[in-house]
Amino acid sequence: MKNNSELQIDVQNAIKWEPLLNAAEIGVTAKDGVVSLTGEVDSYAKKLEAEHAAKRVIGVRALVENIEVKIPNIWTRTDAEIATSILNAFKSNWTDPKDNVKVKVENGWITLEGDLAWNYQRDAAKNAIQHLNGVKGVTNNIKIKAETHDAIEQKDVENALLRSAIDDRDIKVSVSGTTVALSGTVNSWYQKEEAGRIAWNTPGIWNVNNDLKVEHRYLLG
Repeated sequence: MKNNSELQIDVQNAIKWEPLLNAAEIGVTAKDGVVSLTGEVDSYAKKLEAEHAAKRVIGVRALVENIEVKIPNIWTRTDAEIATSILNAFKSNWTDPKDNVKVKVENGWITLEGDLAWNYQRDAAKNAIQHLNGVKGVTNNIKIKAETHDAIEQKDVENALLRSAIDDRDIKVSVSGTTVALSGTVNSWYQKEEAGRIAWNTPGIWNVNNDLKVEHRYLLG
């Protein structure tokens, strides 16, 4: 069990451990498993790294992320320049069917739209641009429309979870058409996201409803 102070310190140390981050820029508070991050960073990549570092800490049940991205003048770029960089990044990324992804840039904030066959392609589209100079944030509205019409088998998803390193004993899987739903409990945010990633690898899938709850016991204080 952890108390609030211990969880706060664990998250602070996780952020300090990341070479990309300056821990002094990021404030951390913790209350009954809900961790809040505040502060200012000079790139969207740092904002994401702080979020990922916090999620990997055992005991984090929910994350409130209020870190602001303030781009230094030397890195500031026009929306047109950012859009050109994005298109070039897509050209060099073999995992993305770039013709299926539409990009909008507004004041440094990127919105991605379109249809792709696999979730890993949607993730790759975001990953290809999140480190570009001038990017303040990314909204990924790409939808998954699988090209295969194979019926999704619940047992296949359950077996994939069973093969993984996560504890799947309290994970329940249900299938409705092209949607897989996950419910139950896991003991870390990492396990929740990993279970979702595994479910997204199912052939024929269009959507994952990841309703897994992260449970951890806390001491008062």
